[in-house]
Amino acid sequence: MTIWILFIGFMILSWVVSMVLKSKFKKYSKILIDNGMTGREVAERMLRDNGIYDVKVVSVQGHLTDHYNPTDKTINLSQEVYNGRHISAAAVAAHEIGHAIQHAKAYAWLGFRSKLVPAVSFASKWVQWVLLAGVLLVQTFPAILIAGIALFAMTTVFSFITLPVEIDASRRALAWLSNAGITSYQNHDKAQDALKWAAYTYVVAALGSLATLMYYVMIFLGSRD
Repeated sequence: MTIWILFIGFMILSWVVSMVLKSKFKKYSKILIDNGMTGREVAERMLRDNGIYDVKVVSVQGHLTDHYNPTDKTINLSQEVYNGRHISAAAVAAHEIGHAIQHAKAYAWLGFRSKLVPAVSFASKWVQWVLLAGVLLVQTFPAILIAGIALFAMTTVFSFITLPVEIDASRRALAWLSNAGITSYQNHDKAQDALKWAAYTYVVAALGSLATLMYYVMIFLGSRD
């Protein structure tokens, strides 16, 4: 019962954090930055300021779909961020450049995370089916559930490794935004608040993944009684 309460609690918390993040982004999208730069221009300047010239900034479809792709070295910004001239756009663009800087400087946690991507992609593809089969056949073939738990544990570890990567990218972004004069003392706290709530989504996701992992472990242990 305790595991179920935790599981449901994290689902609700995840929804709340997601709603707050969207609300913060919308709120700070109404606050223009002083120099009128777009998210694309902010990203390109931050790249130049950090001596990075082999990363391209491109626009992609969707809302909050911004990400850095280390494979082709592209900063993918949603259209609202790419063309936006507001605090939200500047904060998100700078955060994604933070990942490019991590890549360029061989940031340890990013390197560790990148090495796990192939294994985690495989685990994510099959884990739900293996867990389902494992739960249904736990009394006769418990090894299947053990395999499912191992696959899910891999995705859980990945979610926790993501935390320092995201937090460090935001730290780099906020430091540069302030030092470069993109944000001012009147609005820097807004950029900080937006990135803080973005980080909370990763924290809740990691803790929710851990709670789910514990749930399956409890199913396995219960089957042994």
